[in-house]
Parts: sequence; C-alpha cells; structure tokens
Amino acid sequence: MEDVLDIYSRPYNPLIPVICMDEQPIQLLGETRTPIPATQNHPTRVDYEYERAGTASIFMFTEPLAGKREVSVRPRRTKIDWAIEMEQLLRTQYANAEKIILVCDNLNTHTRGAFYEAFSAEKAREIVQRIEFHYTPKHGSWLNIAECELSAMTSQCVKNRRFATIKLLVEETQAWAKKTNQKQKGVNWQFSIEKARHKLKSIYPKIKC
Repeated sequence: MEDVLDIYSRPYNPLIPVICMDEQPIQLLGETRTPIPATQNHPTRVDYEYERAGTASIFMFTEPLAGKREVSVRPRRTKIDWAIEMEQLLRTQYANAEKIILVCDNLNTHTRGAFYEAFSAEKAREIVQRIEFHYTPKHGSWLNIAECELSAMTSQCVKNRRFATIKLLVEETQAWAKKTNQKQKGVNWQFSIEKARHKLKSIYPKIKC
C-alpha cells in the first residue's frame, strides 16, 4: 500500500509518467425487439427480454496527473490481450516517454512474461525495460485510480444499457473518455502514507518493544 501511495505523491514528470490500468468484463446483450424512441411524454421504452451476444473486456488506462483516460475493448482479457494493449500504449501515447510507472493489480495476466508470449524476445525485452511495475496489495484494489475511473465510466456510460456488439461498446466508451478528458484535467489524490498510518493503523503489525 505504501509503495503505491509513494508513487502517487511524486511530482508530474512527462518523461516518466505514472499510468494506472484496470480491466472489466462485460456481457454483450442484444435486443429481441426494437426499442421505442423517447417522446416528450415518455422515455425510451425497452423490452425486458434480451439475447446474449457473447462477452468482452474493457481496458482502462489513466494518467492521473495529466488527466488522460484511454479506453479500449477486446473480446477477451488474456495475457496476450493485455500485452498487446500495453505495447500499443507505449508505441503511441507514450512513444516519447523514457519509461512509464505502471500501477495495476497483481492479476496473473499482468506480468513481464506476458510480453514474451505475445512478441519476440527482443521486442519483449525492449518493452519490459520501459515499464516499472507497482502492484496494489491483495484486497487493496481501491488504491488503483484506474479502478475508480472504470467505476465512474460504468455508472455514467455502461450501467443499465445493452450493447450487442463490441463496435458499439467501443464507440460509446471512447466517446465517454474523450468528453471526460476535455472537462476533467486531473485526479486530485489526497490519501497519503501519513494518513494511511493513522486511519488504517489496525492493519499494521503491532511491534512489541
């Protein structure tokens, strides 16, 4: 926990940005009947029946101090999928960065070895050398700012809606990210190591002198 909090306390450095990532599975659902559009007197009316259209996974990348959010969607969330998403991020958004500091949970797909399964050894090594890994502790995923952003996106864009295709999900989530990036400049993280030691002192070991 303190390792992640220390990362969040560092000043902004565009050459070594702090990136948080998280992912979320979603069930794709199609309509069995065409919804009736909203009118001045009635909201949109949707039939309660639906049909399953497979699953997808939403990947959320956020740079808290720069106020950037990048959302992508893939059919699965395997090691290969994660490695490809990370490589694309480094190649495009952060091509000029010396390295990135990555905060993520310790899911077994979020490993250095994933890059060696997706790319040649030479390229995998090049990618790994540009990533400094910092994992949130078990039961401490709330420390991941990307999880907070993913929760906000879910409530504002995905909740109570049906997406029959990945294409539609991509369009809607990327539109959300674009709008949010324009209106919100950054994340003001207030929880520090000092506050953690005071508010969460029960989780620290008791030292007997």
